[in-house]
Amino acid sequence: MSALVFDRAFDPAHGEAVELVPGLRRLTAANAGPFTFRGTNSYVVGTGSLVVIDPGPDDAAHVAALVAACGGRPVSHILVTHTHRDHSPAARALQALTGGEIVAEGPHRPARPLGAGEAYAMEASADRDFRPDRILAGGEVLVTPAGRFTAVATPGHTANHLAFALEETEFLFSGDHVMAWSTTVVAPPDGAMADYMASLERIAACPQQVYLPGHGGPVRDGPAFVAGLHAHRLGREAAILGAVAGGADTAPAIVRAVYRDLDPRLEGAAAMSVFSHLEDLVARGRLATDGAPRPDGRYRSL
Repeated sequence: MSALVFDRAFDPAHGEAVELVPGLRRLTAANAGPFTFRGTNSYVVGTGSLVVIDPGPDDAAHVAALVAACGGRPVSHILVTHTHRDHSPAARALQALTGGEIVAEGPHRPARPLGAGEAYAMEASADRDFRPDRILAGGEVLVTPAGRFTAVATPGHTANHLAFALEETEFLFSGDHVMAWSTTVVAPPDGAMADYMASLERIAACPQQVYLPGHGGPVRDGPAFVAGLHAHRLGREAAILGAVAGGADTAPAIVRAVYRDLDPRLEGAAAMSVFSHLEDLVARGRLATDGAPRPDGRYRSL
């Protein structure tokens, strides 16, 4: 079992294009927060005609920095890993200034329909205005002047999440699916734990070893880190089962039993993550609840 060690040492250099290797630069938006860490990373790939990955939030200063980093060179494509408001809203503004084709898995959608009376917990973060010019499915290859990008279907954080593997390099752009600084928020119905776990296996099977995430610094040994994430989630699942067996029968009670030294700002996210596990455990017959799983439901051992 791989140990999971997070790396929070990251200088965002807001407004500056940081060269990672020749032909690959990172710009971090100034939208730091409990869910975005130091800010959202955008990547500029290429030396002639360019590709921009995750243009970021609706932030004119960040768009201007991206355009400046392009230095007048053409942008052939704008790739979007997923449709949360810290990643996709700047796509159209950047396209208006560069002409790049916007490519993504599709518009925002939930992983499953909402249950009766269920609220959409992540509604404020959903970019429902987003529409790509081109839809790319998992396994498809996008050929650009800056390289060939293989789309890796990675639903879990959102239903439409894609990672992009840059062929003939060590780099994979992992969006919010795998990040060095933290685990990923999985909040039904926006995402789903079963999808997330399957996506971890899919991304680890890619030959690329270095993951460039939507927040924070690079993941240097991607497959080993993913093994640690997988083990961490299984450990969280076991802790939740233990908490329920011990009498914690709601998501908030389980959060109090399972999480230690939790930032109060993340209590809601922790409850959503616990609910994603509860939903999955009920589907797999490990726990029971009355009716369909709900964030405010009560759960019991079988």
